[in-house]
Amino acid sequence: MNRVGYAAEVTVSDGQRFASLGAVTVRNRRLALLWLRRQALRLANGHWHGSDVKRESLQLPTADVRPVRFHGSDAPEGLRFWATDGRRQDDAIRALEAGFPILFTVVDPAVGLSLPLAGWRGAPADL
Repeated sequence: MNRVGYAAEVTVSDGQRFASLGAVTVRNRRLALLWLRRQALRLANGHWHGSDVKRESLQLPTADVRPVRFHGSDAPEGLRFWATDGRRQDDAIRALEAGFPILFTVVDPAVGLSLPLAGWRGAPADL
């Protein structure tokens, strides 16, 4: 029996260049969403505390994304809001359950930096 997993990735773009900050393949949609939420909070908290973010007590078998230096508070606040808002998390898990990808993007308007968080059913190359 071949089980389809879920993939999640955090990327960054300045409008001309694109780079992956980290990606993961996990066995179910809940782990994919949990990883994205964790990365959103780590990136948001890193804005206020520098890149020395303490390890959470829950250890996932995946690596965390590379930190990003934001130049304003809009992007970190957006990341934190998405990760902690129950309605948005419910919408995301329902979309994954239905087989649709999820995408949430924050922008740092001070420097034109775009930071998408994405999750989908399948392997990283399937999006």
